[in-house]
Amino acid sequence: MNYLHTLLFGLYPYLAGAVFLIGSLMRFDHGQYTWKTGSSQMLSAKRMRWASPLFHVGILVIFFGHLAGLLTPHWVYAPFISAGNKQIIAILVGGIAGVMCLVGGAALAYRRFTDPRVKASSSCGDNLIIVMLVAQVILGLLTIPAAMHHLDGGVMLKLAEWAQAIVFFQGNAASHLEGLGLIYHIHILLGLTIVLVFPFTRLVHVWSAPLGYLGRRYQIVRRRA
Repeated sequence: MNYLHTLLFGLYPYLAGAVFLIGSLMRFDHGQYTWKTGSSQMLSAKRMRWASPLFHVGILVIFFGHLAGLLTPHWVYAPFISAGNKQIIAILVGGIAGVMCLVGGAALAYRRFTDPRVKASSSCGDNLIIVMLVAQVILGLLTIPAAMHHLDGGVMLKLAEWAQAIVFFQGNAASHLEGLGLIYHIHILLGLTIVLVFPFTRLVHVWSAPLGYLGRRYQIVRRRA
């Protein structure tokens, strides 16, 4: 059992991370024509105007919240905020963002599976990744009731210690997750699996976020005489 735990939470993260980086690089190098969002808005704009913004804003808040919360060492924020207060903030912000992402993602998934034109243009990978993302958000929301029973921040610190041990190549990372509830383990495993399949889905478009548009010079467009 300890071997399986170490395999899943000590070794599997590195496998997922390696596939994530190498797979993304190889796809960019060998399959640039597939490097796209695969937008279906032209096929059907139903629910897109509100579902897509809800989903994307929610998932961005969740992603950067996890990134900062898990990878920031405790000593950095300890002088300013306690672990318990940080956990309460994470529950509130993550809960709101999670509901936004769930409502938007569920609407997009329903549209993808029920709209004939969108369904016909969707690949198995498209269907799989939207289901995985919605399931992951549901699991994340289900961790909130469990977190409410330990508002001292102890579990959050263990999760952060595990993430930092993985990222900074510290030994025996899986031991930080021992004793945590099953919901946390399932949430982490599905998250790692999403990282694993990332290069083979439309999610690769996040590498190409058009940040250049924010600082580019304006363009003058004139009508043809």
